[in-house]
Amino acid sequence: MPEPGRTLTLGHSPDPDDAFMFYALAENLIDTRGWRFEHVLQDIQTLNERARKGELDITAISIHAYPFVADKYALTTCGSSMGDGYGPLVIAREAMTVDDLRGKMVLIPGEMTTAFLGLNLLLGRKAFEHRVVAFDQILEAVASGEGDAGLIIHEGQLTYANHDLHQVVDLGTWWREETDLPLPLGGNCIRITNSAATRPIWRRRRRTS
Repeated sequence: MPEPGRTLTLGHSPDPDDAFMFYALAENLIDTRGWRFEHVLQDIQTLNERARKGELDITAISIHAYPFVADKYALTTCGSSMGDGYGPLVIAREAMTVDDLRGKMVLIPGEMTTAFLGLNLLLGRKAFEHRVVAFDQILEAVASGEGDAGLIIHEGQLTYANHDLHQVVDLGTWWREETDLPLPLGGNCIRITNSAATRPIWRRRRRTS
């Protein structure tokens, strides 16, 4: 095991659930055994893209994105986000059905997000138009008419009614009805390639795989 003391980059989004998850670490309330962490706060799509380049030592990631980075990162055993009967929502200015979404412009938080994968599984690939918008701007963008509907994650799932928007579908509920399983949304992963800090983890993973 390498000597503690190295600073590790730790990427996560600034939304409330990640803030809660990493609060004790950010405020030095737990014993890190000499390790230091540089918190990098970015939206999940940006973190997914950075993971593909192997830029961060530890990072939050969409489960949809993980197969694209499995050669660089190992999923950690804690910190996953699971939608047990709830999940990303599709919202719109006017009440509509799922079938009404076909051919519509849907604003999404990123093409590598699990939310976008779920919507493609529900409607089918290329069944709708889409445009990437920062996750915390989608509600206002839909309300102002920039898109017909929006795919929302994080706190937007709780606050969309404040913008007089209507829920079209809850992808977590749909997934539960289809599979009787929770929807795996996100996780944390640690870099396994060429890193003195994480090489022991990689060795353990290889022995158990």
